[in-house]
Amino acid sequence: MSKNGKEEVEFNPHKERLHEIIFEADTKTGKFFDVLLIVLILASVIVVMLESVDSINSRYKYIFDILEWIFTIFFTIEYILRLYIVYRPMKYALSFFGIVDLLAILPSYLSFFLVGSESLLVIRALRLLRVFRIFKLANFTREGQIIMIAMRKSFRKILVFLIFVLLLVTILGSVMYLIEGHSSADTKFDSIPRSVYWAIVTLTTVGYGDISPTTPLGQFLAAFVMMLGYAVIAVPTGIVTAELAWSKKDYNTQVCRYCAEEGHHDDAKYCYKCGEELNRALKK
Repeated sequence: MSKNGKEEVEFNPHKERLHEIIFEADTKTGKFFDVLLIVLILASVIVVMLESVDSINSRYKYIFDILEWIFTIFFTIEYILRLYIVYRPMKYALSFFGIVDLLAILPSYLSFFLVGSESLLVIRALRLLRVFRIFKLANFTREGQIIMIAMRKSFRKILVFLIFVLLLVTILGSVMYLIEGHSSADTKFDSIPRSVYWAIVTLTTVGYGDISPTTPLGQFLAAFVMMLGYAVIAVPTGIVTAELAWSKKDYNTQVCRYCAEEGHHDDAKYCYKCGEELNRALKK
């Protein structure tokens, strides 16, 4: 048993060395592997974009298919290695980047089972999921990790803020419906949901212009909502910025071998999430 009461996993130096190369970027080989992955991810996303252009795809379809299978095979091997390296594979498989890794390779294999002219559109839609590979780029830089940590720590505050905004637009939409709903026969504020839609568009300062008040009182309320929108936009920005300022500490690329959690400090000896020991390979 480990110090935190969890089952002790047998130390495997081979897994530890591969873990440093594939999951981390504190060594030359780790940095090289990350750079290689970034290049392949960007190349695969560019191929997906070019495939969507009919004039280009018709000329280079054969080349695109070959490149896609090269990318798919490489990312499949990478995904299998990541599952093999970690001591608790399901933890990584169910993590955010584990799901992204699976989504990046799954569409190509699903195309084998979805054959026939009636399913061509479905296959094309599934292949678009390969764009998820670009989300992996944020995991390869220290700055990207800091942003991810700040976003994760800000989640609850932003969730509360969004609930408040939802209540606010419901109230504003209802008030606007009372003001404009019966002002004329052809009013566009003909229901509370439609009025709430107007409140969301106005509060977020998008302003499509498809619905607009005509009465003086309605226009006054619209002006108030527009001014309120600037304050609303600043709140989530301030929340994330505060977390970013707090998160600018000495983080490294160390990833826990057990729970696949990242964002540890340079002087951390144990994972802040599961409590397992870090950097075991360096102590053997």
